[in-house]
Amino acid sequence: MKKSQNMKYAIQSVITSLMDSVLHKVLVDDPFLKDKFKATKPLYAALVPDEIFKGSHFERRFVTPFGSVWENLAVVAANAGLGKGVTNYRIDGVVKQERLRRITEILNKLEHAQSGKKKTKPDWKNELKYILAGGGPNIPVTVVVDIYAEDVKNNKKYVFELKAPLPNSDQTKVSKEKLFKLYSMDPIQIHGAYYALPYNPYGTRDNYSWPFPSRWFNMREDKVVLIGEEFWEKIGGSGTYKSFIDAVNEMGKEYKERIYREYLCIEPPKDSWVSGL
Repeated sequence: MKKSQNMKYAIQSVITSLMDSVLHKVLVDDPFLKDKFKATKPLYAALVPDEIFKGSHFERRFVTPFGSVWENLAVVAANAGLGKGVTNYRIDGVVKQERLRRITEILNKLEHAQSGKKKTKPDWKNELKYILAGGGPNIPVTVVVDIYAEDVKNNKKYVFELKAPLPNSDQTKVSKEKLFKLYSMDPIQIHGAYYALPYNPYGTRDNYSWPFPSRWFNMREDKVVLIGEEFWEKIGGSGTYKSFIDAVNEMGKEYKERIYREYLCIEPPKDSWVSGL
């Protein structure tokens, strides 16, 4: 119970820092100015209520900083759960030359259709099997991963390429190359490496349909992919996802009411406390 509480408080600390920073920005540093908006976008202002664009103004200043916040939350979960977590972690090792060539071959086939053939579909299990069959001299390789988490009690090391829930194609390609290299190291330096998304905007894994990462991973079947609850449980241990949800929901009422009153300048509706998670 104490571990769960510690994790909850640590998560809330990260969220509080973000929300207070966003509110200060939209209320003090960069407020929505009706007169400026009407001067620069008179057509929009004439047709659409100011409140709509005021909401968009807030959204942009809320969503943008969340890239680094997801990583901070992951480190919090790892520290409170498994025992240790850090960002931008460097892993050095060696990979056989033919394995490196096969990694490039696979990525090229996934990116470009071969002459007279359909574009190759991703299949992590068979791709890695093909790569690991490669030999040759050892080549020094360095990989810097988004998140490193260590299960201190069981002495196991995990790494994660943590991306936004709707990642682009280029960053996903880079992440897959990193994972291939990590699993190709001899000796291997980690107990598991994963491509991870902090939540699933499509609800279930079977419904995940954002096209760009699907060029590189089978997002529904590849075991190396973790989405939402799968990720949080892996990086923080059993119960982490619930702690995360509980921590955020507990703070929701206060911040929603502050946004209504301080930013939108209206009284919150009676059901404004209802959780969004």
